[in-house]
Amino acid sequence: MAEFASCAIAGDEPVDDPADLAKEYPIVEIFHSVQGEAFHAGIPHVFIRFGTCNLRCEWCDTDFLTYSTMTALDILGEVMKYDCKRIIFTGGEPMLHDLWPLHRLLKGRNYNLSVETNGTIEIPDGLLDWVCVSPKDQMYPDVKIKQRTGDELKCVYVGQDLTMYDDLRQGFKHAFLQPCYMDAESIEWNGKNFAETEAVVKTNLGWRLSLQTHKWMGVD
Repeated sequence: MAEFASCAIAGDEPVDDPADLAKEYPIVEIFHSVQGEAFHAGIPHVFIRFGTCNLRCEWCDTDFLTYSTMTALDILGEVMKYDCKRIIFTGGEPMLHDLWPLHRLLKGRNYNLSVETNGTIEIPDGLLDWVCVSPKDQMYPDVKIKQRTGDELKCVYVGQDLTMYDDLRQGFKHAFLQPCYMDAESIEWNGKNFAETEAVVKTNLGWRLSLQTHKWMGVD
């Protein structure tokens, strides 16, 4: 891995700070797939899925407590295997970690950086190109949403009153409502959630329906 990255930073490529290259992160997986949800649905990205999270949502489909420690150099080597310049930091909760070393390494190579976060940690200005906040205060009413601006707000619908987002929505360009999908439940159970969410979107102007199309395709 180190030899691969050393070749990648030769010639006209940026000269990297050794401290950035040595920065360690808990990584569940790194993979190349098509974004299945919300605004960028259908667009290929490289997903960097971080371990650890400060919440425990019952519908979460990630085992974020099982991860490997990787240096930023290792992560860079994995990312550069794919012919794709769009990166999504996801989790777990990526904002639990200092992403500036990865920012410097990846932006220096012209990568576009997005994040999906639960919004409980404020994001430093200039760190990311696209911010998706997926708040979980419908399940954790005592958890404060600190990241109140961004590009898209993506809420999982579990029957909550959407007026709870009236103030938060003002800080975002796009608002998506997504059915709660539970792998352990039946097709009928999930289908009922899809129908209910679609009905709510039709009667609440300004919201768009987001579906996890990658699940239908059987891909990550």
